Amino acid sequence: MSLKFIFINKYLFYGDPLLFDRGKWVEERLPKTKDNWKLLDVGCGSGAITIKTASLGYFSYGITWSESERLKAIKRAKSFGLKNCKFDNFDARKLDKYDENEFDVILNTENIEHIIDDLKLFKDSYSKLKKGGFLLLTTPNFYYKPISESCKGPYRLIEDGGHVRRGYTREMLKELCLLSGFIPQEISSCSGFFSQKVCSLFRVLNKTFGLKISWLMILPLRILPIIFDPLIKKITNYQDASICLVAYKPRFQ
Repeated sequence: MSLKFIFINKYLFYGDPLLFDRGKWVEERLPKTKDNWKLLDVGCGSGAITIKTASLGYFSYGITWSESERLKAIKRAKSFGLKNCKFDNFDARKLDKYDENEFDVILNTENIEHIIDDLKLFKDSYSKLKKGGFLLLTTPNFYYKPISESCKGPYRLIEDGGHVRRGYTREMLKELCLLSGFIPQEISSCSGFFSQKVCSLFRVLNKTFGLKISWLMILPLRILPIIFDPLIKKITNYQDASICLVAYKPRFQ
């Protein structure tokens, strides 16, 4: 089994440890398709989840503010031979370039907490979705225990790439759905106790040893969240790092 195969399918061996959880959460809610469904990944970063959705049969478009991340994502998609995956250097606050009712699915993973006018982002997403389309969103859980000191704030007063708010509660997500027209279909969570602890260790090691060495050092620990986090979630009320939303755009107005 190649590292490329592992990256595109499981997220276990690449990048931030929490990426595995978000990728798995998205994959479990996106059926494989041959229907030419169009998907927009808002704030796609270096394209890990966008590439995975393309491998499921979607025509996936990823947008990121970072040109270096976009070029990295293009290179990765090309290495997998994916022709149904494209990336653009574009501001998530300005989705006007896309047509209304253009996409079947919109993803927004760990992006909305960087944007001050979150209601506009919801309304824009609603506008760009076809009737019967879905928004899949993950964002920091307001109640999770900070992984690092920066997670405690202070949060930004301007949009400079950092977090502008601590996170979201279930009621905050329901409020955004109500005001933008979405119907909240599911509110859940991901990234439990061991995911957070391994991520915290990864970030500490990265400051001293750099990305590649730190990645290798925590590699044996990446199995712990897969095995034990579901059990811990059943027996404790330990808060997951991300709160997750599936929202539906009604077919009939």
